Amino acid sequence: MSDEGRQLPGEFELIAEFFAPLSEGYPGAFALLDDAAVISPTPGSDLVAKTDAIVCGVHFHSDDPADLVARKALRVNLSDIACKGATAHAYMLDLMLPPATTREWLAEFAGGLAADQREFSVHLIGGDTNATPGPLTIAVTAFGEVPKNQMLRRSGAHPGDLIFVTGTIGDAVLGLKALRGELPNLDTTAATSLVTRYHLPQPRTDVGPKLLDVATSTIDISDGLIADLEHICGASKSSGIVDIEKVPLSSSARQACGGDPGLIAEMIAGGDDYEIMFTAPTEAACKIDQISQASGIPISAIGHIEKSASAKTNRVTVLDPGGKPFAVGDKGWTHF
Repeated sequence: MSDEGRQLPGEFELIAEFFAPLSEGYPGAFALLDDAAVISPTPGSDLVAKTDAIVCGVHFHSDDPADLVARKALRVNLSDIACKGATAHAYMLDLMLPPATTREWLAEFAGGLAADQREFSVHLIGGDTNATPGPLTIAVTAFGEVPKNQMLRRSGAHPGDLIFVTGTIGDAVLGLKALRGELPNLDTTAATSLVTRYHLPQPRTDVGPKLLDVATSTIDISDGLIADLEHICGASKSSGIVDIEKVPLSSSARQACGGDPGLIAEMIAGGDDYEIMFTAPTEAACKIDQISQASGIPISAIGHIEKSASAKTNRVTVLDPGGKPFAVGDKGWTHF
């Protein structure tokens, strides 16, 4: 491709061509022609905001399809909004574009956002575009609504609460391994399923808002099941006990790990699941089963919350099938 074909338009032309169409239908976005947007929450609701960035070489690969990169950038934020019990309706986008970025890449990227806007009923309402000599960086800020003073937090878990997770755990970690060629014996169907889970998280938007009168604490599993449960325990001044046999695995994950304890440890410690983990009293189990059936999303009880021995002992213990501590090793993703 010639340099002329690769050259991007100016900032305002770029916004008008690729991103202004994504704001259509949201009056407060002003067609992305102003310096700011207006969000008017429904009376009786709180506005919930969340921002996460993804960086090329850290959260995705340079040869990943642009539409999947866009959808992942949006979905990891929608996952956080959902786990707060909120319903997302708008987002902002900051793009830091390296010199090699092409019009074709941007068109595919914008197409991915358009597809997810239709699926999740959200609109782009603003953001920023800049050039960078460094890696491609994408930051999304998502906005949602939750009934006033009802946002679900990490800090409400109580001793005796059960620990639940939506969906399955470990698929994204295995998907990354499959992309790296580290699972050579995995059949094509299973490998494709796992790689898809790595590339395209499934934010549980149908489940999160239904947990408002059920869950005592919530978090989305981004850093890894163990690390994120430790976040709940730290905020709630409690301890968590996880039964390894109860952690839900997909059929593809079961095929991939073959019962290997080391690989299972990586799966429960690894990140990028973007499932909701929450705690709830035992008497809520029937209601949770109803939520699972209504949404079509499996929800599994994987353990329980206990009182911590001291204020400094907010930790997670994983038990093997015999009830003995299961060695996890690395407990999850850390940002630094």
